[in-house]
Amino acid sequence: MSNLETTDAVRACNDAVPRLRHPEKSKRADSPFQRKPSWIRLKKPEGPAFYETRRLMREQQLSTVCEEASCPNIGECWSKRHATFMIMGEICTRGCSFCNVATGRPDALDMFEPGRVAHSVKQLGLRHVVITSVDRDDLDDGGAEHMAQTIRAVRRQSPDTTIEVLTPDFRGKKGAEEIVFEARPDVFNHNLETVPHLYPSVRPGARYYTSLRLLDDAKRADPNVFTKSGVMVGLGETMEDLRQVMDDLRAAEVDFLTVGQYLQPTPKHHPVDRFVTPEDFKKIEELARTKGFLGVSASPLTRSSFHADEDFARLKKQRLSG
Repeated sequence: MSNLETTDAVRACNDAVPRLRHPEKSKRADSPFQRKPSWIRLKKPEGPAFYETRRLMREQQLSTVCEEASCPNIGECWSKRHATFMIMGEICTRGCSFCNVATGRPDALDMFEPGRVAHSVKQLGLRHVVITSVDRDDLDDGGAEHMAQTIRAVRRQSPDTTIEVLTPDFRGKKGAEEIVFEARPDVFNHNLETVPHLYPSVRPGARYYTSLRLLDDAKRADPNVFTKSGVMVGLGETMEDLRQVMDDLRAAEVDFLTVGQYLQPTPKHHPVDRFVTPEDFKKIEELARTKGFLGVSASPLTRSSFHADEDFARLKKQRLSG
């Protein structure tokens, strides 16, 4: 039996044993799905490049946020051989109400994972790679050293590939963020996700100003690094809320802002408050540009790592022209 067949067999056995994906949400009342409007259309995953990307992920026993978080852009991205690697396992120690990544007690870190990620980046021929992770509050450093090792492994095998990390907040673990800063990613990304007053219901395990401070620290540690953050809309925020978040991010000298529509993964997740129209997304983008961001991406299907390679190229060009 090949490695791929073995991996698929193991996954099939695991799938045969029921596992509660979101135990922390099991007692929540169901929130009915709202019908998606005409402007939200998801591309069906298909084509040889899509299946080749999926095969490589299975063969290397790697997780992607594309699958685990049910990203609506997986069809388009994987068809272009773009994948966002999610390291440190498939189980998160937190239970944010918007997120579809499984919650529970994670497994031990896989010391060979950084090398497999680096190998896959080289196999896919990526010019720009995004590496993210689950929250690992069970680890003394929140997984910072593992992320740094992954950055270094990619650098060794693909020295011309630019690296973007989308990190957790490390929950104030002393020295953790500095470990990632010292590995010198090209882009340091940490998502605020939502506006301050919605944190208790949307992101209860995090603190708005802790996340904001992390972004500020990244820029202070290396003024040349591009910093990036993202928020979702349709959770109950107002335009005034978004204006304040933009001001806070610019005060932290964040370079790039992504804004996308929240889509409810299951009835147990946070309900959609409203579907923001394309016209309103244009207003959000225009507002963000007046605040001085080097780059802005705002649309219903915008996600933090969607078109990240193209965004990075634009950021570099914008900085040089400025």
